[in-house]
Amino acid sequence: MLTRRHVLRLAAGIAACLPMGVGIISGWRLSGAGHAQEPDSSAQARTMESWMNEWMSVSKAPGGVLRLSRFREPIYFLTAPISWRPNPGQGAYEPVTVPTGFVTDFASIPRIFWSALRPDGEYAYAAVVHDYLYWTQTRSREEADQILKMAMEDFEVGAVTIGAIYGAVRVAGQMAWSGNAEKKAQGEKRVLRRLPQDPRTTWDDWKQRLGVFTP
Repeated sequence: MLTRRHVLRLAAGIAACLPMGVGIISGWRLSGAGHAQEPDSSAQARTMESWMNEWMSVSKAPGGVLRLSRFREPIYFLTAPISWRPNPGQGAYEPVTVPTGFVTDFASIPRIFWSALRPDGEYAYAAVVHDYLYWTQTRSREEADQILKMAMEDFEVGAVTIGAIYGAVRVAGQMAWSGNAEKKAQGEKRVLRRLPQDPRTTWDDWKQRLGVFTP
């Protein structure tokens, strides 16, 4: 596993190979001999720390770190976009981008799995992508379910768990799919243009306000 210590050693090794007089890189000062020294100040140390945290976090997700906020009730919305991209051999599937402001309640996954699909759950990322596909319905339900399966595989979720969830959405997902189609026909929207700032705000209240949704 790539740890913070390994990254620091790698950074120092790269710095040692650079020409003399290179200066400061990401808060680290190089000596005349090209060796990495301690940061000049605590501010520079924080810069290096911030860069490392961001780099190591982004590398864990297929396309953007999952950043969620929520309404008063357990209904969530993205505060940054995420995406899923096909791997080699999955060329029959197009990438998926879920935009900032998408509202999700994980309803496309059968209720039996909801307790495991909290925002820090291991397959919450895949569930949000799946919920988005079930809402937009720009692809078939079968394709949406297959992308859920492949996204869980990207996160190395256990094969038994993947099989159980995939089997459940194939059997029971039609209810969520049909329910979403009905809500869309009634005019409901799910992508916010304005994000609530008050944690006491309810979804039922927010969706009644003017100008909160994208066109």
